[in-house]
Amino acid sequence: MTEDTARADGSRWWSKAILIGAVIAAVLLLVGALGSRFGLWAFGTGFTMLMAGSALAAIGLVTGIAGIIAAHARDLANDKPGVYLGTLVCLLIVALMGLQYRTAVSVPPIHNISTDTDDPPQFDAVVALRGEGSNPLDYNAEELAPLQAGAYPWVQTLDSDLDPAAAVARAEQVLQDMGLEVVNVDPTAGRVEATDTSFWFGFKDDLVVRVRPGAEGSVVDVRSVSRVGMSDLGKNAQRIGEFLERFGA
Repeated sequence: MTEDTARADGSRWWSKAILIGAVIAAVLLLVGALGSRFGLWAFGTGFTMLMAGSALAAIGLVTGIAGIIAAHARDLANDKPGVYLGTLVCLLIVALMGLQYRTAVSVPPIHNISTDTDDPPQFDAVVALRGEGSNPLDYNAEELAPLQAGAYPWVQTLDSDLDPAAAVARAEQVLQDMGLEVVNVDPTAGRVEATDTSFWFGFKDDLVVRVRPGAEGSVVDVRSVSRVGMSDLGKNAQRIGEFLERFGA
């Protein structure tokens, strides 16, 4: 075997390793997330697989860039497709996780959002559905209210022209239109409860709408709380904002 042949065989192995690593990283992300969603393992296990896939993709990206440089320097045409594809897959994974990280650091690490921070709406039927290990439903206004006001100043109580009964019906319809699972409608208490489940990981966030009589119609407050996790990446505030916009449309 000549020196050039040995060098080519070695580089081909490197090319295959980059591609295989990229595939494994992608599989870890997909399997970790979907396995958690369908109850095959706990969220912690799925998150660990996500982090492992991300780390492998980061290593693959650095190695892939070096491989591309080497393939061009040595004019190894047979190695270029594998190196390019593996590096591209790793780049997409790193970019995706980078966007998630950027979102996470741009919002406060909170997951309990309410339009009324002095007297937040209370859950009823949802309490039994949250299960052990879920985030507590207590609202620490002293800690959460300033963080929420700084990040989401538009999360405010809505004054509606609808009478309370009509407002409750409207709230139920809006939640259904948003794709949430409505789990409780109590016109007497002026309460509508629903759950939103994410596609990836199957994260569940619970939302409650409280309707009270107003001077000329009704006063509508909304609260959204994640069952797991420290930060919600702004999803609860976003969900409340969408509800308020749809309700008032």
